[in-house]
Amino acid sequence: MARTWFITGSTRGFGRALTSAALDAGDQVVATARTPEQLSDLVEQYGDRILPVALDVSDQAAAVAAIQTAVDRFDRIDVIVNNAGYANLAPIETGADEDFRRQFDTNFWGVYHVSKAALPVLRAQRGGTIIQFSSIGGRVGGSPGLGSYQAAKFAVDGFTRVLAAETAPFGIRTLVVEPSGFATDWAGSSMTVHDVPPEYADTVGLRRQNNPLLTAGDPKRAAEILVRMVHRGDLPSHLPIGALAATMALDYSRQQIAEASAWEQVSRSADFDQPYPVDLPPQPAANG
Repeated sequence: MARTWFITGSTRGFGRALTSAALDAGDQVVATARTPEQLSDLVEQYGDRILPVALDVSDQAAAVAAIQTAVDRFDRIDVIVNNAGYANLAPIETGADEDFRRQFDTNFWGVYHVSKAALPVLRAQRGGTIIQFSSIGGRVGGSPGLGSYQAAKFAVDGFTRVLAAETAPFGIRTLVVEPSGFATDWAGSSMTVHDVPPEYADTVGLRRQNNPLLTAGDPKRAAEILVRMVHRGDLPSHLPIGALAATMALDYSRQQIAEASAWEQVSRSADFDQPYPVDLPPQPAANG
């Protein structure tokens, strides 16, 4: 059965690849973007199975209106994809507050606005899938220069975990996608690189260098994988996608388990009914 997709940020990168993959699979797509005119070639190719809609995801009223436009055209929405987002590069100390907020407005609040606008539709249908694009950095964190972007992705993850718990009784599924580097424009013209002071040359400054891992992934393959997954009856809660993402996710989980295990008795000792005090774990031997 054909599904109706609602995809944000659909003119390039993952959004464009996913729009094409869903259409190739015989589905229908409401393709939203700030400049939907850039989808004219897909309209020519796929006709009335694609509906371009102008949408700035940071505008809550616009998100509500876009969801209603989708329902008016196709009667239902089966898959919501919150893909719109971007990152600028700057140290937290010297980056502009306004730039940090603008990134957060798109990368988190955009996800919030579209998800919330879609919930009454999905709940009334008793089903649907919400796909949130995060990044592997939204799981492991710690990428110098990406403070706003990664903070927003962590927020998306926390938001979606609660959303999943609240909406599972309505038949609504959620999936957080965590890509590593893909051949999109994410680290290209979409990214503004702000001044990096000398003090941050060895951290933030290193991210300005070309890295082949930033373009190792194929967006077309990723899109085809997601379309296949949506047609399954079960979904993982999270999908690291890309070879580097898989490696980083597993390494991070192992590190978390090791750290929590090392400090387990200290953690437990804070409760009234637990032994106290307990020894802290031994410190690593100093080098040299």
